[in-house]
Amino acid sequence: MTVLTGQTALVTGANSGIGRGIALALAKHGANVVVTGLNASPRSGGYEADPEIDTDALIRERGGQALFVRTDVTVPADIEGAVAAAVEAFGRLDVMVNNAGTFTGLATIIDQTEADYDLTMAVNAKGTFMGCKYAIRQMMAQSPREDGQRGSIINIASVGSVSGLHLEPAYCASKGAVLALTRQLATDFGPHHIRSNAILPGVVQTAMSRAPLSDEGTVGFLRQFNTFPRFGEARDIGEAAAFLASDAAGYVNGAVLAVDGGFTAL
Repeated sequence: MTVLTGQTALVTGANSGIGRGIALALAKHGANVVVTGLNASPRSGGYEADPEIDTDALIRERGGQALFVRTDVTVPADIEGAVAAAVEAFGRLDVMVNNAGTFTGLATIIDQTEADYDLTMAVNAKGTFMGCKYAIRQMMAQSPREDGQRGSIINIASVGSVSGLHLEPAYCASKGAVLALTRQLATDFGPHHIRSNAILPGVVQTAMSRAPLSDEGTVGFLRQFNTFPRFGEARDIGEAAAFLASDAAGYVNGAVLAVDGGFTAL
């Protein structure tokens, strides 16, 4: 049984999409949640059931504890400030979910611009790196919980970190970096009772994927790589994150959990 009662989680990019699904799942299982993002409101064009309600407000409406901290993950001081806000509000930081990400569009490496590459790496790779840095610094400074755990790092990578996604060179490079970092942190901080794991989402219905999932040809192509009869939803990633954050995964460190409908099974 997944129980996070009394724990505090910070989720980057949690205003919409996968991040919102993660934040809602963590709150459902009892965590206090710090929601971060460039904006409090969900992106337009998404699949949220309550798009008119901000994530932190929805958590509170459902009886949980949450606050929003505007955070640009390309600005290290913003991430450091969000961690500090979590500690000020709830006393500690138990779970850090580095979810914020960007995708600049399909192109070969010949046509993908340097600006698109720089932005992709700044958000997906460096943003995750800095999120881990400041979260782990806090986790190392605080006393372990009664179960001996200091904290849990959950990085949202992608099936693109282990598979070469068509026309996505910068995105795959950035998510490969996230996966490598996760494994490295597991070796350095596992001995200190800080677990680091990665989730690999497959095709998930979000505002970012709305355009390709609205194209019949693209959907047909993607279904060739989806061995399950539906595409993913944000809540699928949320429940996986809740499991990795919980004591049920207390011996899970350096793991890669694919939540992809069988995409990586092919």
